[in-house]
Amino acid sequence: MANPRSTASIAGHPIHPMLIPFPIAFFVAAFVCDVVYWQSGNATSATAATWLLGAGLVMAALAAVAGLTDVLGDSRIRSLNDAWWHAGGNIVIVLIELYNWYARYSEGTAAIVPKGLVLSLIAVGGLLFTGWKGWEMVYRHRVGVADEAGMRAEHAPREPRRAA
Repeated sequence: MANPRSTASIAGHPIHPMLIPFPIAFFVAAFVCDVVYWQSGNATSATAATWLLGAGLVMAALAAVAGLTDVLGDSRIRSLNDAWWHAGGNIVIVLIELYNWYARYSEGTAAIVPKGLVLSLIAVGGLLFTGWKGWEMVYRHRVGVADEAGMRAEHAPREPRRAA
């Protein structure tokens, strides 16, 4: 039996794994900027963190659409507990970072220490958990993985139909 397939794909390549590095990088970089601001008071770091949070939220939304398409497209993915932990954890992270961004937007640099710093740290810790669950889906449950045997069967020449 073939592995669970990624419904959102381009030329057989799953889209979700192409998008997830962006929000991860943006949210981790925002945390780093928060630490720099905390230690130095550098306003540029505060501004960069706000922009990074915004970019991370946009990219997380795009990754979520691709991930949701995959979940809705294959019942075998929906049946995996790891898929629901991964999705639920990422929803919590996005909500935390959305509040984090809004606090900075409405309160300015006063929202960074300690609130923004703590929220960024929680989000990065959450990314470790949801990343582990994503890893479980790919490497343990083989979601979106094209095995060599499966690829051979999928691309094998078909026998012509015989007239009756």
